[in-house]
Amino acid sequence: MLANYLIGLREGLEAALIVTILVAYVVKIDRRDVLRRIWLGVGLAVVLALVIGAALTFGTYGLSFAARETIGGVLSIAATGLVTWMVFWMLRTARDLSGHLRGSIDRSLLGAGVGLVVVAFVAVGREGIETALFIWAAVQATGETTMPLIGAALGILSAVGLGWLVYSGMLRINLAKFFTWTGGILIVVAAGVLSYGVHDLQEAGVLPGLNSLAFNVSAAIPPDSWFGTLLKGTLNFSPVTTWLELVVWTGYTAICLSLFIRASRNGGRVRSAPRPVEPATEPVAEPVR
Repeated sequence: MLANYLIGLREGLEAALIVTILVAYVVKIDRRDVLRRIWLGVGLAVVLALVIGAALTFGTYGLSFAARETIGGVLSIAATGLVTWMVFWMLRTARDLSGHLRGSIDRSLLGAGVGLVVVAFVAVGREGIETALFIWAAVQATGETTMPLIGAALGILSAVGLGWLVYSGMLRINLAKFFTWTGGILIVVAAGVLSYGVHDLQEAGVLPGLNSLAFNVSAAIPPDSWFGTLLKGTLNFSPVTTWLELVVWTGYTAICLSLFIRASRNGGRVRSAPRPVEPATEPVAEPVR
C-alpha cells in the first residue's frame, strides 16, 4: 500500500501540476474560452489510462501459465523502463516545467486553439499510462489487489488535493526537492519490479536460472509475516531470490542511483567529464626594427 501510495502521489502530482499550470496560464492571459478544451484533453487522458489498466488486468485471462508469466515479465520490465525515464526527465524538467508548458500553450492557441486538447491529452496521458503500467506491475509483484489499489487511489486523491492547494495559492512546493527525494525512492521500488519481471520470465522458461538460488531466507522472513509483507509491499523483496534476480536488482540500483545522485547534484543533467583546458599562449612580439 505504501509503495503504491507513493506511486499514485508522485505521478498524480505531476499530472495535477501540469493541469494547474495549463489552467492558470490561460486564465492569466484571459482565454477562459479554451478551458473546456483543456478539460476535454484531461478527460480523454484519464479514460485512456483506465482502459489500459483494464486491458492489463483482464487481458491475460484464458492464457496459459507460461504466456501469462511472459507477458507479466515483459510488462514489468517495460514499466521499470518508463518509470526510470520519467524520474530522470522530471528531475531535469521540474525547474522549468511552467515555462515548457507555457510555450506549448502559446503555440496551441494559434487559430481555434484545438491544439490545447492535444497538449493536455499528451501531458496528462503520459503520466496516466506510466501510472497504470507501474501500478499493475507492482500489484502483480505483491500478489495482492485490494491494498495496493487503495494505496494508489489515496495517493492520486492526495495529489489532486495538493494540486488544488497549489492553484489556490495556499501551498508552495519545492518541486526540485520533492521530485529528487521521491525519485530516489522510486528507483529502489522500480528495482524490485524489475527483479520480479525477471523472475516471471524465469518461471515462463524464457530466462534460465530458476532453481539457481542466491539465498533462501523464508525461514527467517516468512512471506506471510507482517515484516515479510512489509518488505514485499514496499521493496518487492522476495525471501527466495535467484542469482539472476540479485544481479539484475544490484546492477540496476547501483547504476541508476549513481546516475541519479550525480544528475541531482548537477541540476538534473548527467555531465560528462570536463574538457581539458588548453594552456594559454603568449602572443609573440614582433621584432623591433
